Amino acid sequence: MQPYLFPYIGYFQLIAAADRFVLYDDVNFIKQGWINRNNILVNGAPYRFTVPIQSVSSFVAINEVLLDPRLYPAWREKFLKTLTQAYAKAPHFQKTFELVKSVLDPFATHVVQLAYSSVEAVCGHVGIPTTIVPSSSIYRNNELRAQERILDICRQEGAAHYINAQGGVGLYDRVVFKEHGFKLSFVQPVISVYPQGKSTFVPGLSIIDVLMFNSPEKVRTMVMDTQLN
Repeated sequence: MQPYLFPYIGYFQLIAAADRFVLYDDVNFIKQGWINRNNILVNGAPYRFTVPIQSVSSFVAINEVLLDPRLYPAWREKFLKTLTQAYAKAPHFQKTFELVKSVLDPFATHVVQLAYSSVEAVCGHVGIPTTIVPSSSIYRNNELRAQERILDICRQEGAAHYINAQGGVGLYDRVVFKEHGFKLSFVQPVISVYPQGKSTFVPGLSIIDVLMFNSPEKVRTMVMDTQLN
C-alpha cells in the first residue's frame, strides 16, 4: 500500500493481517489522495487536515515529494493546537498527542518521512509486530507495472499468500496469482463503533481519533479483528 499519513483503522487491519507489509513509496504521488491528509473530529464533524507540500505533478514518486518548508512549521504548530482544542478531554489525549507530535518532525523534508513514521509509530504503540519494508529500498523492479510488479515482489519475498485491501479486488486476478503459486486474499475492513465523547459516531476517521478514545490494548483488539475474503 502507498504510505498514508495517520490512515484509518482499516489500513492497520491490512498491516496486522500480514507478516511483511510493503510500503509502496516509489510509485506516483496521487493528488487529492491520503498520502498527506486525513480527517479528525472537530466539534462533532470530520475536519480535513492537509500537510503542505511543494507543488508536484502526478508523475513524481511519493518518496520524492517535498514538504513546503515555508508553510510546514506553522501548519505543524496550528495542527497540534487544533488537536488540543478538539481532544483535550478525550481519555487518551496525552499519550496520543505526544505520539502525533513525535511523528510530525519539525526537521522533516519529505512527506514520506511523516507518513512512514506515522504508520510505524502507531504499530509500535498498539503492538502490531508486522515488518514494514519500503518498496524503494529492496526490490529494484520499477520497470514492472501493476499486477506484474506485485507478483515479482511476491517471488522475491518467497511469499505464499498475498493480501491486499478491498479496493484491489478489481486490480488483481486470483487465477493469475494461483498460476504463479500465490494465494490472493483481500481484507474486508471492520469498523467498530466506539464512544467519541458527546458526538454521534463518525466512522472512517484517521487512526488519531481511534487512539484518542481507546487504550492501545483496545485498539490492538480492533485492529486484529480482520476478515479475509
